[in-house]
Amino acid sequence: MTLFKKINKKGDRKMQVNIKNLKKLIDEKYRGNNSFFADEAQINRCYLSQLLNGSISNNSPKICNDIIKYCEKNNLDFKEYIFLD
Repeated sequence: MTLFKKINKKGDRKMQVNIKNLKKLIDEKYRGNNSFFADEAQINRCYLSQLLNGSISNNSPKICNDIIKYCEKNNLDFKEYIFLD
């Protein structure tokens, strides 16, 4: 079961991507290359681009879980990149 589903079952908490911090991570670790980050985090490149540009909502369960998996794999605190409401 994904973290998003666990959180929602335990109290209807919602998750949203912290766009500002995610952009900062991409700038610092991937020299601003969204495609490199998308490939590493296993996120669709177009979807990531739309997310970062504000074309789509930042509360997708799939992208939140992909970012959490990326953070776990890279020993990062996912709470820096995901808002928990």
